[in-house]
Amino acid sequence: MKLSNKYLSGLCIVFSLFVFLSFTLPVYTQNTITSPEDFFGFRMGEDRVLARWDKIVEYFNLLEEESDRIQVVNMGPSSEGHPFLIVLITSPDNLARLEHLQEINKKISNPEGISREMITQYIKEGKAVIFQSMGLHASEVGGTQMTPELAYDLLAKNDNETKLILDNVLFFMIPCMNPDGEVMIVDWYRETVGTQYEGVSMPWLYHKYCGHDNNRDGDFLNLQESKYIAQAMYVDWPPQAYIDHHQMGSYGARFYVPPYCDPIRPWADPLVWREMNWYGSHIAYKLQAKGFQGVLNSAQFSGWGHFGWHWITPFHNITGMLTESASTKLATPVYIQPEQLKGGSRMFPAYEAQASFPDPWLGGWWHLRDIVEQMKVSAWSLLEMAALNKETILEAAYLKARNQIDKGASGDVKALIILAEQHDHLTALKMINILLRSGIRITKAAGDFQAGGRLYAEGSYMISLDQPKMGLIRNLLMETHYPDNAWTRKEDGVPLRPYDLATHTMNEFMGVTVEPVAEIPEGSFFIVKEQENPAGIVAEDTKVFILDGRQNHSYKAVNLLIDKGVKVKRIDESTNSFRHGDFVIEDVPPEKLLPIAKETGVDFMPLNEDPQISHSVRRCRVGLFQRYYGGNMDEGWTRNCLENYSFPYETLMSEEITKGSLNKKWDVIVIPDDSPAMISGVIERNTRYKPEDYPEKYRSGLGKEGGEQLKSFVAGGGTLVVLGRAWEYASKTFDLSIRNLSENIDRKAFYCPGSTLKVKFNNTNPLAYGMPAEGLVLFRSSPVFEIVPNRFNEHYETIVRYKDQNLLKSGWLDGEKMIAGKDGMIKVKYGSGTIVIIGFRTQHRNQTDGTFKLLFNTILE
Repeated sequence: MKLSNKYLSGLCIVFSLFVFLSFTLPVYTQNTITSPEDFFGFRMGEDRVLARWDKIVEYFNLLEEESDRIQVVNMGPSSEGHPFLIVLITSPDNLARLEHLQEINKKISNPEGISREMITQYIKEGKAVIFQSMGLHASEVGGTQMTPELAYDLLAKNDNETKLILDNVLFFMIPCMNPDGEVMIVDWYRETVGTQYEGVSMPWLYHKYCGHDNNRDGDFLNLQESKYIAQAMYVDWPPQAYIDHHQMGSYGARFYVPPYCDPIRPWADPLVWREMNWYGSHIAYKLQAKGFQGVLNSAQFSGWGHFGWHWITPFHNITGMLTESASTKLATPVYIQPEQLKGGSRMFPAYEAQASFPDPWLGGWWHLRDIVEQMKVSAWSLLEMAALNKETILEAAYLKARNQIDKGASGDVKALIILAEQHDHLTALKMINILLRSGIRITKAAGDFQAGGRLYAEGSYMISLDQPKMGLIRNLLMETHYPDNAWTRKEDGVPLRPYDLATHTMNEFMGVTVEPVAEIPEGSFFIVKEQENPAGIVAEDTKVFILDGRQNHSYKAVNLLIDKGVKVKRIDESTNSFRHGDFVIEDVPPEKLLPIAKETGVDFMPLNEDPQISHSVRRCRVGLFQRYYGGNMDEGWTRNCLENYSFPYETLMSEEITKGSLNKKWDVIVIPDDSPAMISGVIERNTRYKPEDYPEKYRSGLGKEGGEQLKSFVAGGGTLVVLGRAWEYASKTFDLSIRNLSENIDRKAFYCPGSTLKVKFNNTNPLAYGMPAEGLVLFRSSPVFEIVPNRFNEHYETIVRYKDQNLLKSGWLDGEKMIAGKDGMIKVKYGSGTIVIIGFRTQHRNQTDGTFKLLFNTILE
């Protein structure tokens, strides 16, 4: 058959293109790669089956044996000992040059002192670094289940698009940011599948300490998993873009993709927000082109959120993004009626077509496989975008860093000084170490220096703002205010609740003094390159030692001493030599103190003046109340806080309380912040958790009998500590003469969602020992107290009181007159015992170090 000239010309064009691609894209040899379906025995996302983390780890290790495109890095054990993996997928050539590519990436991300010509060369030679993470919230199972398929496709495919991704992108995948929770959830689902309880939420927290709040730890880095992520993303391999894949409720859009909607948090480079639109539009386009319905962007999730991973990364010059898939009941499909689909969130007023939601899903069955497929398309689309636009992305990375450096150099504040003289200098040092983990450049003064007309002491730290993470520094260490505008109020003026807090000012949470200066100080400074953990001093030739009661770490030292059988006293007066709350140790050989001084950093100094008033310290036996119905994050963070300072405690479930005889086992019972319904177990039927949804062994609640036993416990000499909303349970149970002034108030009259407020501490009262006379507390729609006139007014004592005016430090406060001069913490005498009520967030997420002592003092009497 004779071919036409036109047909032959077409063949020549196709052949020429084939030759071009063959020479421009690398040729990869590839062994047979085991598919996920062959390895696990089912398709990922199949109904009613889930792959467990140990098998997923085994699969990734197998892939590393079978392919030269993958490197599996075990960062170390998780909080409960499971391997924490970061998986790098790229071309074999890139893996062979990894150290060189890492150096290029660091120089682009921090171009200080590097010529523009060299940056241009690095951009040509470098590769786009992309991070994507899954499984942070373990009950959102789709992401981690998707990762074996995504990895397999990148390793097994040899088409030109895949080759382009492998050649131009270093893809770091975190298959599961919460391995412990993944194991818990899979085990729970396997226990209940096929029973009447199939698909219900797990009864306890899906992380040892924090549950859902592991996505609130991108700033303080309290969790072990957070430290691994920070080391990878903030220091070793700063990516140009990052997506954290999540799931959301079942009755709205099927899939949220970037960008965020308004309001946005200030000080990120504008290019970050532009890139979110760029990436997000591409992802949405690809999903639409492949027939996915119900995709929403530019709505629901605002640009001012918490400081978890996808919301803090923009201030590291990383285009941090989020996807959210509509959920199933773990691996059990859900059927959704059309009329059950709702809008009603930011920029998504109704479930109907709009510019950011052009193709609504109409209802029906929703499967885990649907989640896996749309997540995989979104993840692949980001990689494709990065591969096609590698040099543009690297140029933007350079520009973001350069812009931030220049803005920091020309701004109204040039540097921040963290004073050597602090109320709690060891907590200030703890903060410095956190900031170092975040990749912030910090210098330390080798001698005294001047700035802003005042003298600063040797040992003070300076953080100049002319560095790539200027925006992060300003948000973490400078007074910030939530916007009050059309984006943050409804049309009638009612405030819209921020997604999390209205401020995340680290130093204010921690009680650390930071001073801004309008000029770079002159003096001798050196860069702090490593974590600083100096050993404390143990004075020689001393028989009586004093420990500074203002230091949180002194409480840890005291706990370690008590563990060794050492008797400790506490001073109940102040002179020039000591303060209320300082600890005293007598007749202990220095060799017994040296290991504790080394571990805690606490100084054991000589006591040169005998106190006239002191008492022996008793460490109380602590029972920490825990419940089922998903667990209580505040309870988990309380455990984390107590453990960090070596306070022993035991978990106390409701059945233990209802048995009675509490005084025989406990001196202090702590009920963390929680709703009265969850504490009592009297739960309304329209709430998320219903007792009948769970096997009987996983139902909890104090009920009437538990309340009676708590009353007997306190009347018999015990101490009940209630935090936050738990005060309401205590008030009703004990019939307290206290009114909550912030309850049921029109939000236009009073509103304060997650802000630092100014208070006065009664620091001559043992419950506030070690606190300054004035300071800050974190207020998050917290109860505010007024003691109601009653027959026993003398039984009530205010420990913390809000100042009379100008309460707000950072965040958002409307209607301060409602709480000015009112009580934030009260001690109540009840029988022979005590009820301690703390309304504000005294140990919030183990972040508010500045008020930890208010909890610690209830335990060390």
